[in-house]
Amino acid sequence: MTRSPSLQARVAIASALSAAIVIGAIAAAFAVFLRVNGSRQLDLTLDSVILAAPTTTAMPAVPIEPALQPTPTSPTIDAARTESLGGVVVRARDILVEGSTPSLLSLAVPEDPLIDAIRRQQVWVAAAAATAIAAAAGLGWLFAGRAVRPLQRLAAATHTVGAAAGSDRPSARGARETEELADAIGQMLDRIAVSQKRTGEALASARDFAAASAHELRTPLTSMRTDLEVLATVPLADGQRTEILHDLLATQRQVEATLVDLERLALGELADPSDREMVDLAELADRGVQESRRAHPGVAVDLHAPDQVVVRGLPAGLRLVLDNAVTNAVRHGDARRVQITVDRADGDAVLIVDDDGSGVPETERQAVFDRFVRGSTASSEGSGLGLALVAQQAALHGGAVALTTGPLGGARLTLRMPPADRERADTSAGP
Repeated sequence: MTRSPSLQARVAIASALSAAIVIGAIAAAFAVFLRVNGSRQLDLTLDSVILAAPTTTAMPAVPIEPALQPTPTSPTIDAARTESLGGVVVRARDILVEGSTPSLLSLAVPEDPLIDAIRRQQVWVAAAAATAIAAAAGLGWLFAGRAVRPLQRLAAATHTVGAAAGSDRPSARGARETEELADAIGQMLDRIAVSQKRTGEALASARDFAAASAHELRTPLTSMRTDLEVLATVPLADGQRTEILHDLLATQRQVEATLVDLERLALGELADPSDREMVDLAELADRGVQESRRAHPGVAVDLHAPDQVVVRGLPAGLRLVLDNAVTNAVRHGDARRVQITVDRADGDAVLIVDDDGSGVPETERQAVFDRFVRGSTASSEGSGLGLALVAQQAALHGGAVALTTGPLGGARLTLRMPPADRERADTSAGP
């Protein structure tokens, strides 16, 4: 594939063409001027002869022939004209000499010296024009080379981007357009880097999801297969069959809960900060309390919250924190009363979930936030990911979560987050 001419060559050609057009127009105008001015100078020479000619002359007068008399259709007698005289081109004028016998006096000046002089001048003009065009092309090439040198450095730097870890971003200084192009390339590389990072995180999350699923689901799936083989091959009494079917349903619910929690965990890892929005934590908690009362009809769920506590976050993630905290209290702590509090403390937004259940032993309060870790008081139905999801959402919202002993006798889960105005200021300040 034929490569296009370089910008430097294009500028040089454009400079030469521009100079050729301008100089050609000037040269043409100058040639016309020389021709017209030369004829005018010959006419002035003839005029000077006329002014210097005496009114009478001692030379024999030449009788005016009738054919030379002016006629209405003939040119004026004293008008200058160009004609050939004996093979020589001359500029001639007839002068009417008055006297006893009127006569005509013809004056002529040869044009050949003038034409030769004009041609010599035209040759010099053409040579000067060619020199000027060549100089314009050379200067265009030189100046264009200086102008495109930053672009060449930028292209060379761009070729090495991504070739090695830690390679510098392309940068060039020179013309404003070059700097704008370098900045545009830098912004494009930033967007590509963000996209690559998100892609890498997605792949890592997928690998983690697959590994965790394989590890966590191997035991329940093996148990389900064993139960199914027993049902298919061993004659059982009705009570035994019912017990095995009950175990199968419980295991199936555990597998389903694990898959759902793994999916939520993967989605949390892929959460985009740009998806955050202004959330009224008090209003969100009120909706969560209404849903919890319907989901756990035997549990008293209460809410204490001011009119408004605004944070900037992911509504689905914050709702997940609330739902998991209530579910853990009911399922693993056997709580019959849950109290949710939304408040402000030391400038932070605080979400507190207290219960009257069995609580979490102090030695396990940090470990239960890890994946697939169940407390010693937890039931076997859980996936071990509920509190891991809570910790993940706390980190995503720039906050912290902790477990302590609550005033109701059970566990207290506390989530602290920066308020919307401070979180927005921290984001705008940058690293």
